[in-house]
Amino acid sequence: MKKLIPLLLAVLLSACATTSPDTRHPDDPWEPMNRSVYAFNRGVDRAIIRPAARGYVRVTPEPVRNGIGNFFRNLSSPVIMINLLLQGRGEDLEQEFQRFVVNTVYGAGGIFDLASRGDIEKNEADFGQTLAHWGWEDSRYLMLPFLGPSTIRDGVGRGVDTLPDIAWRETRERGSWALLGLRIIDIRAGLLPLDAELAEAFDEYALVRDGWLQRRNYFLFGDEAEVPDYEAFLEEGDWDEEEN
Repeated sequence: MKKLIPLLLAVLLSACATTSPDTRHPDDPWEPMNRSVYAFNRGVDRAIIRPAARGYVRVTPEPVRNGIGNFFRNLSSPVIMINLLLQGRGEDLEQEFQRFVVNTVYGAGGIFDLASRGDIEKNEADFGQTLAHWGWEDSRYLMLPFLGPSTIRDGVGRGVDTLPDIAWRETRERGSWALLGLRIIDIRAGLLPLDAELAEAFDEYALVRDGWLQRRNYFLFGDEAEVPDYEAFLEEGDWDEEEN
């Protein structure tokens, strides 16, 4: 039970976050601007992207959606492999290359994830992670228009990753937004189960920010990721009942 206290407190603190300068998140010095961008993104999402994602889920059978998700994951393999190489992760690079070959050749261009059935594990890597691996560990939180939560470092990383990305290249070279649009809708469809949690949040922006930062830091640094010392917060706070 004691191990659950830090997690529960993290959720409560996220829900009770404010925009006061004295209590502003240390990684989010531009919070007023970021909140404005977040409000814009949510407006676009409610008006266009979420309805499209809901319609996509209604008319597309789950096996087909899984195949589309597998296809886009396979398209991202070249970007992942480049970053694995830049990070010196030779064993993971070999594994990802095997996945790409197996799924591309035998899985109908990646629609069927035969590699996972053969116990060839997925590896995730992006240029933001590569920059962190090279020493750019700390970076300010930044809410990007249309793209959502990021940091300055990861925003740079996203820009670099689009250069070899197949979906982005098709959009740039052929002016076709169909492939990229389907990718966005597929990603949003996977996030639909989170809508209920956001709707119940006291501070939706803070919940998204804190959840994203914690997840991203764990992706970048694993068990060495820095997290707030909620245990110390509990010890320092006056939680005893007042004597009558």
